[in-house]
Amino acid sequence: MSRYERVASQIKREISNILHDELKDPRIGFITVTRVELSFDLKFAKIYYSVFGDSQQKIDTAKGLERARGFIRRLIAQRMDLKFTPEISFKEDDSIDRGFHIDEEIKKMKSPQR
Repeated sequence: MSRYERVASQIKREISNILHDELKDPRIGFITVTRVELSFDLKFAKIYYSVFGDSQQKIDTAKGLERARGFIRRLIAQRMDLKFTPEISFKEDDSIDRGFHIDEEIKKMKSPQR
């Protein structure tokens, strides 16, 4: 495993722990960190997440994450031994929703028509 992969994996684990155990923002609902993409120099991190809930819950979660970005970055800096703590940004990962939609369409195509 490369250094890039190790750092991304550790950031994913740390942010997941922070979101579930330490962040007390009521806007942030049931959230899962799906992946972390780092820039080549490890100075920027895109954190992809999925939210279980309706569109309003997704909007509220995005606002809560944006508000907590500095707090999360500060905790990452304290917990990880990195020369530079990456700037983080959050992006909603809608691949799970798209997967459910595709699954439903396949089920409709397979079911006998009446």
